[in-house]
Amino acid sequence: MKKKPTDFAFTLSKFFGEYLTVLCNFSENTICSYRDTFKLFLLFCISSEGISSEKLCFKDINPDMIEKFLHWLKNERNSSVSTCNQRLAALHAFFKYVQYERPELSLLCQQVLFLKFAKNEKSELNYLTVDAVKEILSIPDTKTAEGIRELAVLSLMYDSGARVQELVDLKFGDIRLLNPASVKLTGKGRKSRVLPLLQGNVKILSTYIQCYRKKLCEKDDIFFFNRSDKQLTRSGIGYILNKNFDMARSQKPELFPKKISPHCLRHSKAMHLLQSGVNLIYIRDFLGHADVKTTQIYARADVTLKRKAIESASLIDVSKNMKSWTEDEDLMTWLNSLGKQTN
Repeated sequence: MKKKPTDFAFTLSKFFGEYLTVLCNFSENTICSYRDTFKLFLLFCISSEGISSEKLCFKDINPDMIEKFLHWLKNERNSSVSTCNQRLAALHAFFKYVQYERPELSLLCQQVLFLKFAKNEKSELNYLTVDAVKEILSIPDTKTAEGIRELAVLSLMYDSGARVQELVDLKFGDIRLLNPASVKLTGKGRKSRVLPLLQGNVKILSTYIQCYRKKLCEKDDIFFFNRSDKQLTRSGIGYILNKNFDMARSQKPELFPKKISPHCLRHSKAMHLLQSGVNLIYIRDFLGHADVKTTQIYARADVTLKRKAIESASLIDVSKNMKSWTEDEDLMTWLNSLGKQTN
């Protein structure tokens, strides 16, 4: 006789199976992030609360338990403040859904939704100078097919300010090389934006296509491939960037920080646009931000940079005094299966 799923398991399966995928049309990355949150939550329930995933019900959950979970993430899993906030955001999304699906649980839902995000210390924006970006783009050996591919990835990532996943998902039908040349990027929330391609980038991408895709390609074919002729992954793009970054840094260490992330090129493009006098509203649209408040980090960073330059020329030293499922599946197994792709 099959065990009847708990109310928590049943609602969670609907949240993932219907709400996130069908109604909200969330991206695979967002769904995987939410999935990981609940995998960790179930692990916490077993290890700290002594409640198995098969027995967990809404009656077992309360705001104190959620707060303990967040402390567990920080102390036992060494999660950063931003990661803990990301996990809480996933729980908020779930309980917002629950209060409409299960109105009788509205009090619990509101109590969880009242839990506030932890304050995160603002770190300096990580971006490169124009000279540093030029140095990285000069590294790939364009006499080889691999070098052409690397230059195509890096130049498009910088020129378009694309997120890594946007490059991974890029298809041939998204690229237009005839005048007016453009690229269509699909970002968070599956929102698309069309950006102009400069002639230098058009030439690089045309060479890449001639080198790698000699046969005619369909519009839905993936644009960037790896050595095995399979879709280039996020880690593959990270490898390409780090490889060329390390070589560039070894030649001109004064231009570079100690490490870099793919998002750094996106930040760099935004800062260079701002420093060239481009309006924040256009930069917002260029990057695909939903709110200009997100884009304002670049304006703040630019002001900070100018302030440091002014202070470095000052003769007054203030540093001494101033502070600046399915029913027959185990819930954890089911969560593990979400987001998996078959090759």
